[in-house]
Amino acid sequence: MNQKHSIKLNFIMNFLLTASSFIFPLITFPYVSRILLPVGTGKVSFATSVISYFTMFAMLGIPTYGIRACAKVRENKEELSRTVHEIMFINFIMTILTYIVFFISIMKVERFQQDRNLLLVSSIAIVLQSLGVNWLYQGLEEYVYITVRSLIFKILGLGLLFIFVKQKEDYIIYGAITVFTGYGSYILNMIRLKKFINCRPVGHYNLKRHMKPILVFFAMSVATSIYTNLDTVMLGFMNTDTEVGYYHAAVKMKSLLVSLITSMGAVLLPRLSYYYENGKNEEFNKMIAKVLNFVLIMGIPLSVYFIMFSKESILLLSGSQFIMASVSMKLITPTVLFIGITNVLGIQIMVPRGEEKNVLISVIVGAAVDFFLNLVMIPRHGAAGAAMATTVAEFSVLVVQICILRKLLNNIKKEVHWIKICIPVVIATICSFIFKSVVQVKSNFILLVCSATIYFGIYGILLWGVKEPEVREIGTPYINKIKSKLKKMRKR
Repeated sequence: MNQKHSIKLNFIMNFLLTASSFIFPLITFPYVSRILLPVGTGKVSFATSVISYFTMFAMLGIPTYGIRACAKVRENKEELSRTVHEIMFINFIMTILTYIVFFISIMKVERFQQDRNLLLVSSIAIVLQSLGVNWLYQGLEEYVYITVRSLIFKILGLGLLFIFVKQKEDYIIYGAITVFTGYGSYILNMIRLKKFINCRPVGHYNLKRHMKPILVFFAMSVATSIYTNLDTVMLGFMNTDTEVGYYHAAVKMKSLLVSLITSMGAVLLPRLSYYYENGKNEEFNKMIAKVLNFVLIMGIPLSVYFIMFSKESILLLSGSQFIMASVSMKLITPTVLFIGITNVLGIQIMVPRGEEKNVLISVIVGAAVDFFLNLVMIPRHGAAGAAMATTVAEFSVLVVQICILRKLLNNIKKEVHWIKICIPVVIATICSFIFKSVVQVKSNFILLVCSATIYFGIYGILLWGVKEPEVREIGTPYINKIKSKLKKMRKR
């Protein structure tokens, strides 16, 4: 197996990419939300969610399947080239069919005609994702390239945003910049493609071998998209753009936190697929235990903190116009932990083991729960109803996956450190609650900085104190370096 990039380096690169996905919205969204207001951000959010459905059909299940397929043949350039050619051809055909349906929809659906220009601009994302073959670079664990490339386009997008988005009518420009920032770098993927595969035909193609797993992954993405994007689409049809804007603000914060939680899991799929394919079950189980602990260490405290400070977070991120979004954020934040765990159980365990159908079962359950709850709750409660529906749906997915994987989870449960994580969270929460109740701080920024310092500072110290193994493993080398430098300074 190609070991040119260690898991630690891949994780660091992906964490930097994830951190940028967290930091850049913290810079841009407060600006955008104050310029475009709930109506403008609601329009862009609605268009993005609609396009995500067309993209889903164009991509089928390729983004996830492609990673696994390429990881399995990464050492054989001819077979890798054949695999990439076959998948790209399937992707190309589906993209053409998707655009035909998209243009018909623009002409026939009245709600789409209202934001036709915005939808047309946003649809550029479909072709960029199809051409980008990002799944190949992930399968080859090219996370250094992926990170650098993405950071450059994020910085360019940031500059374009501040230059061109000046008034509330600029929401179409904002939509275009969003596409450029998210997918513009995929053009570079095509340029570099010849470095990894033979671009000329290699022959002996067999498209049929990909269709069954791709369709299973596609069914998974359909079901998942129902309860990740359908809320926004249903709000757009059943309620106002303002409610969509409120919900978008809450989801934006939740998505930032989820990206942090799932940062390690994203780099593990190629490696876990390799371990399982080669019968390295011990290494497979050890890595699963590690990533589960990582999710719990990050997910539990982040979920609790942002539920406690949801109002202040929304006011800082989006402004007073979005104060109503704080209720939605409170309701949807538990999904940060639920999604983190299901990402491990579904994508990191079931997919490498070839159990895509079990993942499909779980997400179908979640999709059904979300759809019916949306029908009942959105008309009555708007954005808050959509948030509650999503949380219940994500929890139902988690329950189903735990039931399916109960035997494996029983084998590794001793390696999962629930108690050592939960006790520090409880103590840190009590301390932060006392601080919030006693100290009156008018500035939301100062309140969040002070409370986060207290909360996560106490949490980190207690994790070290209870000797949580993952924290000790990560932190010990850095502490030893600091001690070594201090000793040298004293000798001088």
